[in-house]
Amino acid sequence: MRYYIADLHFFHAALNERMDRRGFADVEEMNEYMIEKWNRKVRKNDEVVVLGDFSWGKAEQTEELLKRLQGRLYLILGNHDHILAQKGVYAKYFEWIKPYEELSDNNRKVILCHYPILCYNKQYRLDEEGNPKTYMLYGHVHDTHDQRLVERFQAITRETVLMDGAGNTYHIPCNMINCFCMYSDYEPLTLDEWILCNGQRQREGRGNG
Repeated sequence: MRYYIADLHFFHAALNERMDRRGFADVEEMNEYMIEKWNRKVRKNDEVVVLGDFSWGKAEQTEELLKRLQGRLYLILGNHDHILAQKGVYAKYFEWIKPYEELSDNNRKVILCHYPILCYNKQYRLDEEGNPKTYMLYGHVHDTHDQRLVERFQAITRETVLMDGAGNTYHIPCNMINCFCMYSDYEPLTLDEWILCNGQRQREGRGNG
């Protein structure tokens, strides 16, 4: 099983207290809650792709954290992953560490980047039934005004009508999912689970992305 999650920010007290206002008593409680949610879901041979901003902790703290997490880890580098970006230091804890990747997930392509890519590779690809064949998974913007702007862009894109060479009209596909950890209550999710989570947020009016 493969899971995805973004912007955990272990050890980052400021996000708990100010930006995200996560509501934990302190950063230690936040860390323990996220570890428990991770290990309750992820088994030893499962894969977890972290879409950036994994840990704000010092080198020793981050290494001890990595020892506690189950699964095979993959890291898409975020803007706060300075320690993890050090070549070779954390190689034994991750299958790979990259700024960008494209993978196949149950016959669908996933574009992986910490930052939202508004015009992503193979965006227009649909299957014979008109279902998306490509998803862009990202993080970075948390649940901020930047995420609202991404949602507005997606809505405008989907409303845009084009005409193909045969004279048929179609709406531009746009399937971007913010895998922000708070959207899943800090639980890594599969692609299908993120699609459902994103759809639920849309129906509840918490994002039209």
